[in-house]
Amino acid sequence: MAITLREQYLEGFVSSHEMDCMAPQVAAAAAQLRQHTGAGSDFHGWLTLPRDYDKEELARIHAAAEKIRSDTDVLVVIGIGGSYLGARSAIELLRSPYYNALGKDGPAIYFAGCNLSGSYLDEILALCEGKRVSLNVISKSGTTTEPALAFRVLRGMMEQRYGKEAAGRIYCTTDRARGTLKSLADREGWQTFVIPDDVGGRYSVLTAVGLLPMAVAGIDIDAVLAGAQKAMQELANEDFSANACYRYAAIRNILLRRGKAIEIYASYEPRFTQMGEWLKQLYGESEGKDGKGLFPASVAFTTDLHSMGQFIQDGSRNLFETVIDFITPAADLTVEEDPENLDGLNFLSGMAMRQINRRAMQGTILAHTRGGVPNLVLEVPAINEEEYGYMVYFFMLACGISGYLLGVNPFDQPGVEAYKKNMFALLGKPGYEDLRQELLAKLGE
Repeated sequence: MAITLREQYLEGFVSSHEMDCMAPQVAAAAAQLRQHTGAGSDFHGWLTLPRDYDKEELARIHAAAEKIRSDTDVLVVIGIGGSYLGARSAIELLRSPYYNALGKDGPAIYFAGCNLSGSYLDEILALCEGKRVSLNVISKSGTTTEPALAFRVLRGMMEQRYGKEAAGRIYCTTDRARGTLKSLADREGWQTFVIPDDVGGRYSVLTAVGLLPMAVAGIDIDAVLAGAQKAMQELANEDFSANACYRYAAIRNILLRRGKAIEIYASYEPRFTQMGEWLKQLYGESEGKDGKGLFPASVAFTTDLHSMGQFIQDGSRNLFETVIDFITPAADLTVEEDPENLDGLNFLSGMAMRQINRRAMQGTILAHTRGGVPNLVLEVPAINEEEYGYMVYFFMLACGISGYLLGVNPFDQPGVEAYKKNMFALLGKPGYEDLRQELLAKLGE
């Protein structure tokens, strides 16, 4: 269990001299994390969470998940950003992108509160018709607009359907002691789980935020935490030459300094698609500030080779690719021989799909590097809970180090508030009257 970094496709893009120069910078950034001296140090709780997790809380998560699995047909997880992306990525990677449609053991899991679309929410309500429903609302404060609005609607549906019994079907993941949602949960008797004070939203997948929905989906969350704990131990290795996470952080920053401003996460496994969305939030919200940062993007190959492939091969040379390569797929098929061979594919007869997929990956990497796009490959041995936990910790650690290399606080998100102020003003929220008039004038209204 480990992630292996393949650097052979970086020849001509990153030199050994540059890596040697980055080694002490990475060591200093890692020390800022581990000694809690860097900006945002009050949000470093995720660093030791896999080892120091509250065992009583974990037992309560297991118990709640078993109850939900026994009395629920549909679980609606309400949250936005880090409050849903981690859980969704885990369910799609470890179970299936078609988890709900396949009718796997356990309730269907849908996600709400991640947008402001009325039609989307209406469809969630339709999916709940005639089904036994439970809610897991995830919010530190309880006042974030998107999840709060979805919860208002879905809570109304639950109380109309179940009356007082609705309280036993609503689970809140929120602050330990304060906030609107915590107060409401205490008043109504909803079971609560904790978002630790020292863990920010996009680093929270290994807390109840991610673990409860995962457990409901039948994922072994103890194995997830074990994988993360192994990463925590192995990636503390101060030997720069042997630490894949440190070297990954160094490479992406070298490439940024060389003008490669876009990092594209690429995988040849469709199950990884939502993990790409999680990575976009993790790195975009952590690094994108003070006029700095890599722009994170993601592609699903080979699908996107027939759309984005042209741009990557021949477009602007301001990007590089980080390829996540799963050595052993979750399942596989073998190509059978066709006596007529009308499609001309008999040369693939007897080959496993994973072999074909791997050759497509290798051919693409060689084409893209020849076209001037650096490629680095992160090899993950298999798709399972331990590897998922290891991978999550690997990327969070690399993100924290990269933020400090950039000279930004990788644990805040001041820019997120700008759109909220404008939205509240335009919607007529009290206290925003002056800004409302200014914005309406700009809109010509």
